[in-house]
Amino acid sequence: MRRTAMQGLGWVLTIGGVILFPLPGPGLLLLAAGLAILAEHYAWAERRVDQVKVRAWAGARVGVRTPWRTFWTVLVTALLGASGVLWLWAPPRPDWWVLPAWTWLPGGVWSGVGQLLSGAVALALVGYAWWRVRGERVAGRGDPRCGV
Repeated sequence: MRRTAMQGLGWVLTIGGVILFPLPGPGLLLLAAGLAILAEHYAWAERRVDQVKVRAWAGARVGVRTPWRTFWTVLVTALLGASGVLWLWAPPRPDWWVLPAWTWLPGGVWSGVGQLLSGAVALALVGYAWWRVRGERVAGRGDPRCGV
């Protein structure tokens, strides 16, 4: 029963992540969480999650490799997360917006909430990456000038 429930949760999160992916917010996080749960039950999902982990940690190491990179990573991550306030504020579509009206802030309030939550999670992950890379340097593992 538990196995079936976890598989169902994994599929719901994965499909939800795919559906929400084009909107700002937690689409990518839901997709990753769903695949992580499915990796416990399917070899194909485990291979995908392992590949994503390797690439994610390589990218995270590059993002926090130097103090300036860390500063810019934190700043951009915070700004992207804070952009969810725009969805919560929901200003009217400006006159200069040339795309169809439905493309102005799609998703509404819940996209804003998702964007803010995603930003908070992303900042926590940047902090964890910084802490982990700093620990590797102190322990003498890894070269701080490279992405590994």
